Amino acid sequence: MLFTARRAALAALCLTLLPVTSAHAATQATLYAAPNGSGTACTQAAPCSLDGARTKVRGMTAGQTGDIVVTLAGGTYRLAGTFTLGSADSGRNGHKVIWTAAAGATPVLNGGKVVSGWQKTDAAKEIWRAPLPSGATPRQLYVNGSPRPRAAAPGCVKAVCPVSTTGLGGAAATGIGALSHPEDVELSMKQRWRNYRCGVSSVSGDTLVMEQPCWKNSLPGTNRTSPAWDNTTVDKAAGVEFFENAYEFIDAPGEWFADIRAGYVYYKVLYPGSDPNGGTVEVPVVETLLQLSGTTADPVHDIEIDGITFAYSTWNQPKTTEGYAGTQAGLSLLGFTGPSEMAGRYYSKPAAAVTVRTGRNIVFSDSTFTHLGGAGLKLEAGTQHSTVTRNTFTDISNGGVYVGDTEPDPTPELTSLDNTVSYNRISWTGKEFTDSVAIWAGYDAELVIDHNTLSNLPYSGISVGWGWNQPEARESALRDNQITNNAITNVMMPSAHQHDGGGIYTQGAQPRSVITGNYVNRSAYANTERDGNGIYLDEQSSYLTVERNVVTRVGYKWVSNWASWGINNTVTGNWSDTVAPALSGTGSTMTNNQTALLSLPAEALAVANAAGAGGTVVEQLAVDHARGKTATQSSTSVAASAANDGNTTNYSSTTSQSQPYWQVDLGSAKSITQVELWNGNAWGSLTNFTVLVSDNPFTSATLAGAKAEPGVTWYQHAGTSLRPSFVDVGRTGRYVRIQLANTATLSLAEVKVH
Repeated sequence: MLFTARRAALAALCLTLLPVTSAHAATQATLYAAPNGSGTACTQAAPCSLDGARTKVRGMTAGQTGDIVVTLAGGTYRLAGTFTLGSADSGRNGHKVIWTAAAGATPVLNGGKVVSGWQKTDAAKEIWRAPLPSGATPRQLYVNGSPRPRAAAPGCVKAVCPVSTTGLGGAAATGIGALSHPEDVELSMKQRWRNYRCGVSSVSGDTLVMEQPCWKNSLPGTNRTSPAWDNTTVDKAAGVEFFENAYEFIDAPGEWFADIRAGYVYYKVLYPGSDPNGGTVEVPVVETLLQLSGTTADPVHDIEIDGITFAYSTWNQPKTTEGYAGTQAGLSLLGFTGPSEMAGRYYSKPAAAVTVRTGRNIVFSDSTFTHLGGAGLKLEAGTQHSTVTRNTFTDISNGGVYVGDTEPDPTPELTSLDNTVSYNRISWTGKEFTDSVAIWAGYDAELVIDHNTLSNLPYSGISVGWGWNQPEARESALRDNQITNNAITNVMMPSAHQHDGGGIYTQGAQPRSVITGNYVNRSAYANTERDGNGIYLDEQSSYLTVERNVVTRVGYKWVSNWASWGINNTVTGNWSDTVAPALSGTGSTMTNNQTALLSLPAEALAVANAAGAGGTVVEQLAVDHARGKTATQSSTSVAASAANDGNTTNYSSTTSQSQPYWQVDLGSAKSITQVELWNGNAWGSLTNFTVLVSDNPFTSATLAGAKAEPGVTWYQHAGTSLRPSFVDVGRTGRYVRIQLANTATLSLAEVKVH
């Protein structure tokens, strides 16, 4: 890896920008703020407002001799706009300004407004109406702190709603054309790793004319993403996932619709006879709740935010004609035109509830980010030496934490450098924009992502790096990053219908970077196709060491380095319950990995238990009586033994024939609770199969004949097999058969008998 003069300048800057640490000298002053605070005293008896406390701090920092602490009383701080902190609000002389919760208190910076004055307008349907608060154009609504779904209707397949350059057909078939206000409707479409949410502009005949430029940026040929990405645009999608946001769509308890033009919100109560006036209904209004902003000449610095809850923010972009034309990981493409540049430099990050721009030595700790319409927290514009630790992120529409920027070769002052994201708990992010991730980092150096617990996510868990091997990104600021000791469970959830990601995902050449000590369990587990990875070294991911990770229950590969231009990666000393193909990257190696495990050894259990923010529960592997036992099949295209070898990336296969079967002799009678089957076909074509269990060898080749044999119990599985599907059994038996009733090829990636 060659180093440019700019990188040399960055190395020199690193020596001068090392964080100044005080030994936490005695506190210079403690100020107090409260939701109903006022005045300038800022004492415990006479607390200030947030603005008043900020003004007081500014008058104290010039000769700062110790930390200045602003203690926030518990309660709701309703924000009319963004609360900002800048260089003038920074700590001085090696000391900090600390904004913290009072002992035992929960201060909430709330960007929402209460909806009141509910009246029942449709008694039969239990629909109520209330005036929208001023300035509210909500995409979210919360009742007593719980999110409620916008009114939605089923989507349509491509044949019903064909895509064109101006929109898509199906206005009549979908009923959208008959709505009183079709221009309020928004659709969601997905293709591979991308999610699109564009609004309807109008109806012309049978065509839904879509908002521009959202629709233009969702189609192929933008020349602003790689030409290969033209296979991931809306015209390649299977259809519309769902339509959303019309009064006529309200049909399920809890659904709501905001009529912006008339100034009302409609809500169908959860329980018949309930009255929303008896609870608290809120809609978000403020986009960014807290912003810390500096410049390269005068960064914002030495500020700590501790124990504060950030809730009820909105995100304005998706409400506009820009919509959300997702590119990857929660970023999107904006504008009718833009530079012909394909390394992601001009992809736009989502708005976040809290944003730090050009910060130094900023800390967020023990805080909560929840009920947010955009992302949780962004550290950007060259923020350095900053820490995000012990926070909780949940119920967030886009991603959880964004660190760094999309410029591959930034100036030293604008390089995302030496930031840490540690001991956070992040779950249920990507609630609306399902192609987003829990933790994203762009072109970062010396980034540490350590001991976080991530769970229940629609796409990848951690994503570090950018660039896709584009020429301008092949030599970038990426280096010396650490992804260590994280617990990542239930990611790439199949219900989100996003593909081509992993528990840990990387891009770009990252010299001296490591991925170690992580526990990844259930990534794209129970998916419909061979997709989803544990650790995914995508595209130009290079110079990475992957060591001592525990990876189990993944939809496809436990580790993937598929591109020849992702070079010199080292994968060693890991544990997995499946097998991955050899790494394709030039100079990349896989050595001393324990794979196709039947149970996790003590050393692997210790690594997995130690991962995460604390309290990680490790899911041990279930006993498999079929592993390595004698397997046969009705005919052979690929050996029957490929279906019980512990490798879910290969598969057995019969030839195409009538009623094909695969069967295994367990060697002796076993108590069988479940049979676990992994679809062997890349696109999920194994459907409507039968599992048969017997104490004796099967003698009949036909399904009807095998079912009729003495002592045989059979179990029908309707629908498509997943990766995996489970069939409950509950009997003893020695012989297990999988059989189809029609003429087909039977392909199985794995059969496990528990």
